Amino acid sequence: MADERFALKGKRALVTGASRGIGRAIAEGLAAAGADVAIAGRSLERLDATAEAIRAVGRRAEPVAMDVSRVADCREGVARAAEVLGGLDILVNNAGVEKVAPSLELDEATWDLILDTNLKGAFFCAQAAAQRMSGAGGAILNLGSLTSERGIPTAVPYGSSKSGLLGMTRALAVEWAPLGIRVNAIAPGYFRTELTEVFYQDPAWQAGMLGKIPLKRFGRLDDLVGVCVFLCSDAAAYVTGTCLPVDGGTLAAI
Repeated sequence: MADERFALKGKRALVTGASRGIGRAIAEGLAAAGADVAIAGRSLERLDATAEAIRAVGRRAEPVAMDVSRVADCREGVARAAEVLGGLDILVNNAGVEKVAPSLELDEATWDLILDTNLKGAFFCAQAAAQRMSGAGGAILNLGSLTSERGIPTAVPYGSSKSGLLGMTRALAVEWAPLGIRVNAIAPGYFRTELTEVFYQDPAWQAGMLGKIPLKRFGRLDDLVGVCVFLCSDAAAYVTGTCLPVDGGTLAAI
C-alpha cells in the first residue's frame, strides 16, 4: 500500500530553471506525485515542453517568465506563481549557470553572473516564497553540487556559489523552522545535461570521472526525482537543514 506521506496531492510548487535538464525532470516528478507546478525560466517558449508533460499527467502547469539573476524578477516571479496557483507550498531553487575558466583569467562579469544567478537569486526566491508560506509552512529545496563540499579547478565562482548555497540552506533552515518552513538541499553528482554536455564530449574526462564513482555510472535524471519528492513531502516533515548527495557514492569515496 502506498504511503500517503510521500504524495504531493494538493501541493503547489514553483521550480526555477524548469525548461530543461534537472529542473524539467524535477518539475515533472513533482507533478507526477500530485503537485500543481509553476515552472519558471527566462523564456516562456522554452517552457512549453515541460508544461505539456505536466498537463499530460493531469496536473496544472503555469509558466512564469523569470531571470533569477535579477532580484526584481525573483520577487515578481514568486508572487506571480503564488497568485496563479492560489498559494505556494514548495520552492525548488534549481536555476543555475556554470562557466569554467582558469582562476587567474577569471573576469568580474563571469563571477557576477554565476554568483548572482546561483546564490543571490536562490536567496531572494527563497525569501519571497517564505513570505508567502509563513504561517502555513512549506518546503524549500536548493540545488547544491559536489562543489558545495569539494574544490574543483577552473570552477571557482561556481564552487563558491554552491558552497554559499549550502551555508544559506543551513542558516535559513534554523531561522525559518519556527515558521514551519523546512529548507534542504541536494548535491547532484555527474549528470549529463545541456549545461554539462561540454565535459562529456571528452572521452578521457568521462573515463576519469567514472573511476571516481563507486556505482560506476553517471546519474540519470530520474535518479533525482524520488529524492526531491521525498524532501518536499510530508514524509520528510522532520528533515531540515541537510544536504543529501545524489552522486553514486562519489563524496563517500573521496
